[in-house]
Amino acid sequence: MNRTLLAILGFFAFCFLSFKGDNEERVNMHIIMKIKDEGFNNSKVMANLFDLTDVIGPRLTGSSGMKKAEQWAKQQLADWGLENAHIEPWGGFGKGWETHKCYVAMSAPYYQALIGIPRAWTPGTNGLIKGDAIFVKVDSVQDLNKYDGKLQHKIVVLSSSTATEIKPNFTADAKRQSDEDLQKMTLDPHLDDPAANPVSRPRPNPIAAANLRKSIDSFLMAQGAQLVLSGGRGSGGTVFTSNGSPRTWNAKPVLPEIEMNGEHLFRLIRLLDAGKEVKLEAELDNTFLMADSIENNVVAEIPGSDLGDELVMLGAHMDSWHGATGTTDNGTGVAVCMEAVRILKAIGMHPRRTIRIVLWSGEEQGLLGSRGYVKKHFADRMTMQLKPEHEKVSAYFNLDNGGGKIRGIFMQGNDLVRPIFEAWLTPFKDLGANTLTIRNTGSTDHISFDEVGIPGFQFIQDPLEYGTRSHHTNMDTYDRVSANDLMQASVIMASFVYNAAMRDEMIPRKKLPKPQAVQNNTEKKEHKIQKSKL
Repeated sequence: MNRTLLAILGFFAFCFLSFKGDNEERVNMHIIMKIKDEGFNNSKVMANLFDLTDVIGPRLTGSSGMKKAEQWAKQQLADWGLENAHIEPWGGFGKGWETHKCYVAMSAPYYQALIGIPRAWTPGTNGLIKGDAIFVKVDSVQDLNKYDGKLQHKIVVLSSSTATEIKPNFTADAKRQSDEDLQKMTLDPHLDDPAANPVSRPRPNPIAAANLRKSIDSFLMAQGAQLVLSGGRGSGGTVFTSNGSPRTWNAKPVLPEIEMNGEHLFRLIRLLDAGKEVKLEAELDNTFLMADSIENNVVAEIPGSDLGDELVMLGAHMDSWHGATGTTDNGTGVAVCMEAVRILKAIGMHPRRTIRIVLWSGEEQGLLGSRGYVKKHFADRMTMQLKPEHEKVSAYFNLDNGGGKIRGIFMQGNDLVRPIFEAWLTPFKDLGANTLTIRNTGSTDHISFDEVGIPGFQFIQDPLEYGTRSHHTNMDTYDRVSANDLMQASVIMASFVYNAAMRDEMIPRKKLPKPQAVQNNTEKKEHKIQKSKL
């Protein structure tokens, strides 16, 4: 073989193993191929999801289920060869809570088992209770007066809504992002275009709603009611759940409360509104865990080499609600992040930067685990006083929008990453992931990094049934996910983490945000000025 032919073959081999985008961002296709092979042909993502959800079960922050999950994740990461695997406290939380039994049924005018879930941080019934049901409709504090003296020993069917029926749903629960959906997401929100700027609808004031609910709770307690049935947002057997009382040590006592399936709650309302006698029975066994208020994150690393003092981070929140096994929110994110680092270890990857995975708790109560971690290691968002480690984090990648496959990534207002991420997504266009949007997305743990000036990113995912059937519901189970989607997400997560760990430069940053204490004071002053003009 002559030298000219060798040179030609060498050139084509180089082109096959790596390419550069228009921005000269190098992608090592040899490693991407190995990641794909391991992620699709030797996947462990569903096995780990099974252990986390079906085996361990619900993982409400502060519960024994969450403690079991922390120990399991730490051991699994260590078994795969990650180093420094440990459970790291982030701070005080308040009372733990878990439920052990929930039974509710209508006994008259006929027997009917009802579908419901106890609201978190509400007490149990101390055995089986029976009583007459009464419909209590409250839209303002003044509405409470008409129930004065009528609630002793009653089981309250509570509603602040005029809805009393479930109407047929002609829209499928599950959804993939269409090409049109993804195209709309790529539009800058500042564009004067209806697709980029949908008309915002007025939202209820959450503070006013919370204050009204406090007044209702105090009134029902003082009136001697036994139990509250509420909710009704879900249909088809689905119940959306939440917390019914603060987790703080000095929280005022409230009645036991069950959130109900819509069809069953509205049947009770219709019967009572028609003047029919309705009798109910229920038993709740709920436990407050008073021993330890300190909560934790799970941390492990793949050490770096020449840039080992710098970090690339990935993570997902491991805590869930208690109505099911917390699969799509957010067992899938945890399983994908764990699978991503397993893949990188399995292919023998030796990163330049240290790769650190962190699995958070307290996300559902306000990003508490990630914010506690960021404050301890990187910066205080209220003062923006930076710690030395702040400048060492290249990027944080998060997954927490259900079990759907990755379709792209939110750039979180950082146009500097556009050419980088375009190159990184190029190998995955045939897997449906090629969308970049400058838009921000919120409500999950990448925000804790973004709000102190560290590049933090959440991936765009297909919603599937996340908003309609599984998010915070009793249907959030292993059955609601697609193995192929999670394998695809794991491969892309591993590739992004690999690319960030190997590139010469860190991920470019936006301008540092102002301290949130200053932002809050500014907002208060502006609100005061606007109010004075009314």
